[in-house]
Amino acid sequence: MEIIGYLASIFIGISIGLIGTGSGTLTIPALIYLFGVDVVPSTAYALFIGGLTSAVGSISYIRNKLIHIKTVISFGLPSIIGVLFTRAYIIPNIPEKIITINGFTVTKDLFIITFFAILMAIASYSMIKKTNDNEVKERKKLNINYTLISIEGLVVGIITGLVGTGGGFLIVPTLVVLLKLPMKEAVGTTLLIIAAKSLIGFLGEPNIAGMDWKLLISVVSCTISGVLIGTFLSRRIDGRKLKPFFGWVLLILGICIIIKEVLLNRILAA
Repeated sequence: MEIIGYLASIFIGISIGLIGTGSGTLTIPALIYLFGVDVVPSTAYALFIGGLTSAVGSISYIRNKLIHIKTVISFGLPSIIGVLFTRAYIIPNIPEKIITINGFTVTKDLFIITFFAILMAIASYSMIKKTNDNEVKERKKLNINYTLISIEGLVVGIITGLVGTGGGFLIVPTLVVLLKLPMKEAVGTTLLIIAAKSLIGFLGEPNIAGMDWKLLISVVSCTISGVLIGTFLSRRIDGRKLKPFFGWVLLILGICIIIKEVLLNRILAA
């Protein structure tokens, strides 16, 4: 299973290199079901893996000046606050047993993984649906509502802190629709935002020393290798054409998680 997990980590990196997203939403299932990491620790591990991988993935965008700095600040800072607040106060205060319905107990782990599976379905829709990818050659000066951008940054930060996913599938459409950023600039900006908030959020974890650093370094090494492969392939393959494929992968994984964690567990509980 670990060998499959490392291969999956390379696949995750390739998805980032090709389409600029997919790190957190694919990392969590790999950590839980292939490496046997518990749900709550896996969200912390995913912050480190997704953050470092996104940082590597953003390098080429920085070199090509495809980063919108004002957005990184206005979106990124509230996101960081959201991550730190969630990891420090929300996660520790979620009870281990939330509610029991007809003998079926909704635990903390079940709540988090089910919420994550729902996010996977949402992410898959944004990747599968057909969009008009005509990029804006010259961005017009707009009255950008940075207050709204900051609010969404805070919301995405809370989601990141809760489930460990970077939220790229939420950030990219926001930057394209509200700020009218060209797709490549939106992706580059998103990767830098994810890197900053995920890594800073991870540094706020209380038990960093006790984590399985051998596993973390191994997975990150595979993921970064995948990013380099994906970046190389992106020069020859249009990543936008592959987005629906990655979207279907997310949707199938999300459905499988819900079936396993909710339906099968409920049957066993009965």
